[in-house]
Amino acid sequence: MDKKWLVLPQLAGGADLALLLARLVVGAFLIFGVWDNIVSAERLAEFEKFLTIKGFVMPGLMAPLSVYAQFLVGVAFIAGFATRWAGLICAFNFVVALVMVDAPLGIRPAFPATALVLFGLIFATIGAGGFALDAMLSKGAPSDKGWRE
Repeated sequence: MDKKWLVLPQLAGGADLALLLARLVVGAFLIFGVWDNIVSAERLAEFEKFLTIKGFVMPGLMAPLSVYAQFLVGVAFIAGFATRWAGLICAFNFVVALVMVDAPLGIRPAFPATALVLFGLIFATIGAGGFALDAMLSKGAPSDKGWRE
């Protein structure tokens, strides 16, 4: 009896499309989440005050650093450019958010940051997939598709 149906190998052909959709959704979410801080000095000041209350070191530096890191990571995810680096930055940023803010609130409030850590790690380890600037730039480079073969 053929047991391939248990692991659905025919779905592996959709991996690049799934990665593209995940990158677009996560990237858009990150951009949307910080856009108000980018276009409004008052909102950025509120975020800085929030970081101060939460005990962050140098909140005047950390607030814009976090905002622009999230924005640039979102752009990188959408474009599929420097995706592995963007994934590492995303994971690091949201580990800090978990430790400093979300984890004490419980599992439901901590879930978005946890999911962003995991998406960051997925993109850092797997890459952007075939529908990405990274794939176009790495033509002729050793394949990173080994995880799918």
